[in-house]
Amino acid sequence: MSRKLPTSLLRTISRTRTFPSYKSFSSSISCSQYKLEPWEEIYTAHQIDPTEPTFGKVLIANRGEIACRVIRTCNKMGIKTVAVHSVADSMGLFVKMADEAICIGPPPARESYLVMEKILAAVEETGADAVHPGYGFLSENTVFVSELEKAGVKFIGPHSKAISEMGDKLASKRLASQAQVNGIPGYDGVIENVDHCVELSKEIGYPVMVKASAGGGGKGMRIAWNDDEAAMAFRLCSEEAASSFGDDRMLVEKFVDSPRHIEIQVLGDKHGNAIHLNERECSIQRRNQKVIEEAPSPFLDPPTRAAMGDQAVQLAKAIGYDSAGTVEFLCDSQKNFFFLEMNTRLQVEHPITECITGVDLVHQMIRTAYGHPLKMTQEDVGIRGWAFENRVYAEDPTKNFGMPSIGRLYKYEEPKDIAGVRCDSGIEEGSEISMYYDPMICKLTCYGGTREEAIATSINALDNYVIRGVTHNIPLLRDVLTEENFNTGTFTTNYLQETYPDGFQGVQLNKADSLTISSLAAVIHCKEAERARVRLNETKVKSDRTPASRNLVVDVKGEKVAVKVIKKVGCYTVVGPDGSVEVEDNFSLADSVIDSKLNGESVVAQLIKRDPSGQLRIRFKGTALDCMVWPAEAAALLDIMPVKVPIDTSRVILSPMPGVVKLVSVSVGDLVGEGQECAVVEAMKMQNSLASGVTGVVKAVHVKQGDTVDEDQVMVEIE
Repeated sequence: MSRKLPTSLLRTISRTRTFPSYKSFSSSISCSQYKLEPWEEIYTAHQIDPTEPTFGKVLIANRGEIACRVIRTCNKMGIKTVAVHSVADSMGLFVKMADEAICIGPPPARESYLVMEKILAAVEETGADAVHPGYGFLSENTVFVSELEKAGVKFIGPHSKAISEMGDKLASKRLASQAQVNGIPGYDGVIENVDHCVELSKEIGYPVMVKASAGGGGKGMRIAWNDDEAAMAFRLCSEEAASSFGDDRMLVEKFVDSPRHIEIQVLGDKHGNAIHLNERECSIQRRNQKVIEEAPSPFLDPPTRAAMGDQAVQLAKAIGYDSAGTVEFLCDSQKNFFFLEMNTRLQVEHPITECITGVDLVHQMIRTAYGHPLKMTQEDVGIRGWAFENRVYAEDPTKNFGMPSIGRLYKYEEPKDIAGVRCDSGIEEGSEISMYYDPMICKLTCYGGTREEAIATSINALDNYVIRGVTHNIPLLRDVLTEENFNTGTFTTNYLQETYPDGFQGVQLNKADSLTISSLAAVIHCKEAERARVRLNETKVKSDRTPASRNLVVDVKGEKVAVKVIKKVGCYTVVGPDGSVEVEDNFSLADSVIDSKLNGESVVAQLIKRDPSGQLRIRFKGTALDCMVWPAEAAALLDIMPVKVPIDTSRVILSPMPGVVKLVSVSVGDLVGEGQECAVVEAMKMQNSLASGVTGVVKAVHVKQGDTVDEDQVMVEIE
């Protein structure tokens, strides 16, 4: 069944303020029943034709932010939507946004979102005439696509043959070679076992990349620099691949030194047309999973961009590709590029391509799935401005650049009233971040006319992003955006390890930063004291008894500073050993974000926690800093207070995150060596090997395979 969008329900939104119109890009049309988000002005420059036939109802076989993303475009096109959800997602934002919703099972994805029979039953029950798979889950499952075809339901994605050919990394390499696309040296076959993996790795030459043939999204991939690492990579990646994709076939190839990860967005239709929409730079990664992406790349020059785009289109045409997809390449320092893989689905980072081209990729996927030809040619595609996608995750970046965190968001405010900011999220205040799914909170996309403008907008947006209830990676994102090598564009996929060789430990405060945070903490302490006087009904105290100044001691990261705070009209003066600071009195302690001025310069911070004892937790430059503020009289007694001795954790193995125990490889009485694996914990589809930090005898094992563990839970004790 097709459906035309009634003209009476349409209104035209001008886009010329952000993107100058040219050729077919002029305006965007949306349904008046749908609330247009402000950020949509920066990516929907292509017109939606209200007279063009389309689907009547689309079921989204996914969850979270990508389900919300698909629903938004469907609403603009006048298409009804169906959400399928697990029990854990029953109150999810995407469920509330959809016209219909069906529960398909328990929280684990293997019992809900990965069970195609339940999805197909939901399609039949709701009468949906098309399915959008989002990414992950069943998005590249050829059996699912064929079952939809049998049921007469359109799959909003490429045909099953393209998925099959490109989803298998071995087959895709052969096809890419036949299409004259540059390839990486490696073994053209499936690895038989651990010994075979080690043997092949030595033949190819270290370093090598061991990865799942059916993998993607950073899962089932590890770099090996020697025989031992190759053996461990094969075992862990095989287990991850079997768990995430149901396919444990592995391959090995040369790891390109000084690599840059650059991908080309392609778009095809069922009429033999294919174009590319330029590139995205995805080199800022941890554990082979992207953290910050940008479009265009600061590394490519026009000839290299054209050559990569041409090869991507060659491959797309060779397999008759008829939807949105991505061809991924690795580039070396000389701009030589090698085919990595093709993702036959919508990419997580698609918003930045939409920002610089004005093309709504979900809209185009729906059009081509219905059978419409592309209205664009390669000449219509340009590059307008710059865009960054910051992947905001619920994870602790100080633990291996990101160990998952779970919990309920008791406060959640996305950046608002900032030009050029787009938030793709599937959560809201009160949402639960569970251990069952990917820890992504939001894709924060920031647009600017230049790279520098887009970076500045990203920093401002991160400073104004309020997330409380879980640990998140905003401190890392913000720090990267201010780092010199990142700002000059001279980085590789090894960026995080090279920039933070000892791991990320939060913002490193310089002298000016310390002065700023100590001044702000002192003023917050004084404002809290003033508010306490009001609560205690001391408002009638004579003005001559109200302290005009306070002598305080502020401790920030172990450094104590004596200051004097003087209350004035409209501001506070904080006098310290290095001078004085004027702090504008323009914020309340109830504000989620403190946007004040110190000595006339704007400073953005967040007050996360405060208590009458003087303890404060302030988020500054992305990092949450613990501060203590004492009256000078109390601070004088600190030296005689007992010191708490830290717990020695060298002889215990703690779970680095909430998860499920997949393997316990030691027993009580076993002798273990330093670096020996003792257990494996899985969370949010990632396997984490936990090794002993010392040599000793296992004293106690507190968990078994299948147990659920909390963060910092003691798993193994070693004598």
